[in-house]
Amino acid sequence: MRRGLSGVVALILLTFMISACSGGNNNAASTNTSASPAATEAAASTEPKDGGSLIIGVASDPQVLNPNYAGDRISLTIDQALYAPLFQVNNGKKTFYLAESLTPSADNLTYTLKLKDGLTWHDGEKLTADDVVFTIDSILDEKQNSFLRANFLINDKPITATKVDDLTVEFKLPQVSPAFEATLVQVFPIPKHIFENEADIEKSTKNAAPVGSGPFKFKEYKAGEYLTLERFDNYFGGKPHLDSVTYRIAKDANAANLALQNGEINVQYLDPKDVATIQATNNFEILPYSEGRLAYLMFNANSDTGALAKKEVRQALSLALSRDELIQTAYTSSEYADPAKSFLTPDALYFTNDVTTFDNDAAKAKELLASAGESNLKLRYIVQSGNKAQEAISLYVQQKLKEIGVEVELQNMDSSAWVQKFIDLKATDFELALTGYIMGYDPDAYRILFTTNSSSNYSHYSNAEVDKLMNEGAGEADPAKRGEIYKQVQEIIAGDAPIYPIAYTKTVVAVSKNYGGIDEAVLKPVVIFEDLSKIYQK
Repeated sequence: MRRGLSGVVALILLTFMISACSGGNNNAASTNTSASPAATEAAASTEPKDGGSLIIGVASDPQVLNPNYAGDRISLTIDQALYAPLFQVNNGKKTFYLAESLTPSADNLTYTLKLKDGLTWHDGEKLTADDVVFTIDSILDEKQNSFLRANFLINDKPITATKVDDLTVEFKLPQVSPAFEATLVQVFPIPKHIFENEADIEKSTKNAAPVGSGPFKFKEYKAGEYLTLERFDNYFGGKPHLDSVTYRIAKDANAANLALQNGEINVQYLDPKDVATIQATNNFEILPYSEGRLAYLMFNANSDTGALAKKEVRQALSLALSRDELIQTAYTSSEYADPAKSFLTPDALYFTNDVTTFDNDAAKAKELLASAGESNLKLRYIVQSGNKAQEAISLYVQQKLKEIGVEVELQNMDSSAWVQKFIDLKATDFELALTGYIMGYDPDAYRILFTTNSSSNYSHYSNAEVDKLMNEGAGEADPAKRGEIYKQVQEIIAGDAPIYPIAYTKTVVAVSKNYGGIDEAVLKPVVIFEDLSKIYQK
């Protein structure tokens, strides 16, 4: 979810060395003039070269190829190659992409953004400050319905963006906001000359053949099968090594794993249960890394039963479950998941797992259901078919809720249908869903998930005190006071139980040993690689 499975662009990343990369070999070759021809050839084979293609396995079709609206993992992954960000933040350090610099004023109420010179869109048009201002204005335009809008409001007052010249944008904040730079990380500019006359950018037909500024440009999309991008030679970061990148849509995990083993897919997320099988082929680097992701069971308070709008019912359902059992069921061991209690993830500022929790007390669960006036409760649980973790957890939840007298109907559907159902804020025909999000390090990013009527509040949670505290937290400059605010928010949300936090999970990616440049491309939460231009075929 967003951005990611709910989640907004994640900001913390970990890089991993690939054993086949040649740092050591290159050093040996350059200092030992008597190296054998075979050794010299081996070292040369790991040098970056141009050409070839990369096939990435994905579980569903993208929902929308526009970064102002992409909220699912697949759309975000593809958009990362199609569109370039202004900058990214890795381990607290900025990496500038379209932007050359970002400078705050002495009072931290004005930020001046300088763009690199000579930027172009995939169609050859110049990318300038006009595009950045247009993107921000589109996000802020209520009629355009971007879920990012809330993060550009501070105490309900908008951040404004003004063009100074073709390469300079000035941002004015209504008050000091320590979350501003984390908000700006989410911005991947869209082209003004393409969208300026579109009444509804999200539903514009122009998204079907997107024009971006990233390392690869749109070539072809066949729904349910594949989407192919081709190299953008004028990419500001230098011409990408690969000729093309194809996202192969493989909705069934078993079929995807077979395609991976057969060499039909080169990069793919792995379920922990499949790691041993893929590792045994000796053809892949297996890369587990932390995304700052929370996996959780969501309670849809908007369902037509009305039952989950009651806090006591949500608490009762939570008490019927066990985090430890869920982690063992879905992730095989604690190696890939740590128990979660807070809605914040451990990489976030002011995170604490020391909050109220409802866990593993069936007797208390029955008492709460009775006090809420609920008996013979029937719930509908939407499940992504072919997703092993989802299927395993759904069966576990069904059995555990049966023990407290709650009947659960499992509704299996393919990934695309599941996403469409889940993100429909008007959906009332289900109560339960397993999902997750990656939101980044600043807790203000979570505002879109848990404030009343916000754009990504899929649980339909509403608490006036949380709304008030979230707004205060966004504008509080004192770190100690801000920390206290988010400590309160974590406790209130934990007590209200709009979600059942399960685990802070690790993501596992398999990458074919035939490819290099993994370090330079940077493993990134949600989207696998931050910069695909660095990947090359050996």
